[in-house]
Amino acid sequence: MTGRRDYYHDPNAPAANSLVPGAAAIVTDEHGRILLQRRTDSGNWSLPGGAMDIGETLQQCAVREVKEETGLDIEITGLLGIYTDPAHVIAYPDGEVRQEFTITYLARVIGGVITVSDESTDVRFIDPAEFDHIPIHDTVRLRLHHRAEHRDTPYLG
Repeated sequence: MTGRRDYYHDPNAPAANSLVPGAAAIVTDEHGRILLQRRTDSGNWSLPGGAMDIGETLQQCAVREVKEETGLDIEITGLLGIYTDPAHVIAYPDGEVRQEFTITYLARVIGGVITVSDESTDVRFIDPAEFDHIPIHDTVRLRLHHRAEHRDTPYLG
């Protein structure tokens, strides 16, 4: 399956032609593990999230996307940061080249059952000690690093 391609600080990246607000969530369990999904389009482990729909808030977007992609119901507990690096673009097969624009929230599970969606091959809570041993895109690693720092204020970048 040919899907999206992420470029991060790559001088050969195509120029962005789109900007779409999106939301993602770092969902932790009682053991400090973080909910990740293995993407079908890249094979990388990633945070659940996606593009905002008209008529919803970014928080509602994060809750909806986590439910669609993982089967879990979540409650937003905080804001990790705002990620809008113009050096991170995502090229899609239809010619869209989207500049990163993602608000990443902190959240906890309040219901549901883990379910794999058509966007992933696996969904599970992963111990942060495993992160160095699994494929994770650099932009997701940055967010996981910010989470591990237990910052007092959200990342603004």
